Amino acid sequence: MIPWEKLDTARIPGTGSELRLMRRGTEFSIKLGSNELMNSRLSGSEAALATLAAKKIENVAKPHVLIGGLGMGFTLRAALAGLGSEAQIVVAELVPAVVSWARGPMAEIFGDSLDDSRVSIRETDVTDIIRSHRSKFDAILLDVDNGPEGLTREANDALYNTAGLRATHAALRPGGILAIWSSGPNPAFAKRLRGAGFEVNEVNIRATGKGRGVRHVIWIAVKS
Repeated sequence: MIPWEKLDTARIPGTGSELRLMRRGTEFSIKLGSNELMNSRLSGSEAALATLAAKKIENVAKPHVLIGGLGMGFTLRAALAGLGSEAQIVVAELVPAVVSWARGPMAEIFGDSLDDSRVSIRETDVTDIIRSHRSKFDAILLDVDNGPEGLTREANDALYNTAGLRATHAALRPGGILAIWSSGPNPAFAKRLRGAGFEVNEVNIRATGKGRGVRHVIWIAVKS
């Protein structure tokens, strides 16, 4: 068995927590403490986050999409594959080192996705982008902090509480899509989504996308 090698660490802004980038052969992992936040072999549900949302807005001529969290780029690459040439995609990543890892050790995984003319990378909190725009986006895709029951930053609660969901609702265009990845179900959160003005569908997706692995949850919420 090839041992894991620690390539780099990165402090999460506003916390005392630290991310670790690990590699074992061609496999990459980003960890927080004993928790694995993402793994390069388990891309199915993160890709589905974009694929499901893109299907919902396929009739929009020039869609504006916001992705919260770059991670290993699974959601971004799926969005690029599912959206047309006129799409504009903003990716907000809070931890600058994650962007550096994408262009450095994990460059082969990312391919040319970061240099696609449709993509703009913002090293900032996605919450700030959401709060500073009204009726701007056709879809907002959130893969931030393991979902509503987060691990890394208490400040991420501002994304998933009632006030945060209402801000996201305001940032979407009529009929816009809010797609949220979560490591597991959360009935109370689904209720909050409905209370914030969304029509909600909950989808269970295997981590591998191939009928194996743990089940993750994606909420597809339509602005009503």
